[in-house]
Amino acid sequence: MALMFSSEMKKGSIEMIVLSLLESRARHGYEIGKLIEARSGGQLTFALATLYPTLLRLENRGWIKGRWVEKAGERQRCFYRLTAEGHRVLAAQRKNWRAYVAAVNQVMETGDA
Repeated sequence: MALMFSSEMKKGSIEMIVLSLLESRARHGYEIGKLIEARSGGQLTFALATLYPTLLRLENRGWIKGRWVEKAGERQRCFYRLTAEGHRVLAAQRKNWRAYVAAVNQVMETGDA
């Protein structure tokens, strides 16, 4: 049975997810969306109407940089890469996320003590 995640949960994590997928190499928006879906086993999906404004927001903050590339026989695509600031932001977000998840787990697993 597939879990359904609320839009609020997804909204709170999309930036970190996108940044993490750009950590290893540049990717275009459609590829990012497909990778999120594949790596989550289909449990996380983001409509392109959500993904592209997120990419634009991250670029405006200076965390990613887009570059338009045209390959023979293919349409032009914008490939995004992480900037130095984006690497710093991602590291901080990961640290905060792990601490948050650990705190939530601690509260949920403590029970009535």
